[in-house]
Amino acid sequence: MTQDNTPISRKKFIEELRRYEKGSISRRQFLGTTGLGTAMAVLGGALPGLLPGRAMAQDLGDRVVLATWPNYHDAANFDLFATETGVFSQVNVFGSNEEMLAKIQAGGSGWDVFVPTNYAISTYVEAGLIEPLDLSKLTNYDPAAFDARFADAGTIDGKVYAVPKNWGTTGIASNTAKTGGVVDSWKTFFDGAKDQFDGRVMVHDYQLTTIGNALAYFGYSFNSVDPAELAEAEKLLIEVKPHLFAISSDYQPAMRNGDAWLTMCWTGDGKQLNTDLPEIAFALGKEGGEIWSDYYAIPVGAPHREAAYALIDYLLAPEVNAREALAHGYPVADARTNALLPEELLNDPILYPAAEALNALEFGAAVTLTDPNRAELMARFKSA
Repeated sequence: MTQDNTPISRKKFIEELRRYEKGSISRRQFLGTTGLGTAMAVLGGALPGLLPGRAMAQDLGDRVVLATWPNYHDAANFDLFATETGVFSQVNVFGSNEEMLAKIQAGGSGWDVFVPTNYAISTYVEAGLIEPLDLSKLTNYDPAAFDARFADAGTIDGKVYAVPKNWGTTGIASNTAKTGGVVDSWKTFFDGAKDQFDGRVMVHDYQLTTIGNALAYFGYSFNSVDPAELAEAEKLLIEVKPHLFAISSDYQPAMRNGDAWLTMCWTGDGKQLNTDLPEIAFALGKEGGEIWSDYYAIPVGAPHREAAYALIDYLLAPEVNAREALAHGYPVADARTNALLPEELLNDPILYPAAEALNALEFGAAVTLTDPNRAELMARFKSA
């Protein structure tokens, strides 16, 4: 029924529901269009997240906008959050920290929560784009529960600007049925792209990892901004470019359907692919590469600030975070969460490589995010 008691068709109801879920209309507009009494009766059983609940009591509003990475959450957790609070999570996906930074710098992102990587946080702080967190609103955050290696980057000058989500590595996923075995070398990765893997290799649309791993090919630091070393990395990437299948940070579809055989890959994607398709292996490049940690943060001027705190706090709850870890396959630095995870996951070599393998890896450095030479190199590579 609509507000004038005219019956509403099931098709029309579903159309209005989808508009609400996408953020095209507000909760009030949704209930008004579909008929308050009928909508509330229907949603009471089917979608309790749209009913007045804790969200209204806390004045959280009806939505929260999250900017994050591909394949990085358990969607069911957002549904449960909506059920508990009445707040719908609108998720925007990005493929690089450069994209996220440019979006926030341009203004009007509309984000309430975003997920920066360790090396980017200091840049946001210096630019005044990120607010110190009110930890009294994050009751599920216990600093003592986190491995400091994957939590320290969120604290600058004694203020906490970001709290840890999870951590991981950047390595190589290879379809061993096509590549003839596990690829664990950046030399094999790049040389193979020009030879036996021609047309089947993907690199990230992300300067930190694509340039960093090209530098590792030569034995240079993943974070180098040395002009001579960058010139060698550029030469390699330009030579490889015509032989690539694609430049994309969302590489799972192509790896799953067999269009790509080899890709730069983050830990969780490697785990997800290997779980579903055991012939797809994940390995770290023996020459080196990246270890990283990601965080939850709130940008200055977040439109739904209280909802942002509520979502972060919800996702930090150990039982919720455990569901996240089981879904996305990334290692978590929270000891409380790890206590809830199965032993086979905690002992998985994809998620938790041997210490000696991690020793060759580097955390990203802040200078790489804003270094003009690296930015220009990536632009030339993509346009070549």
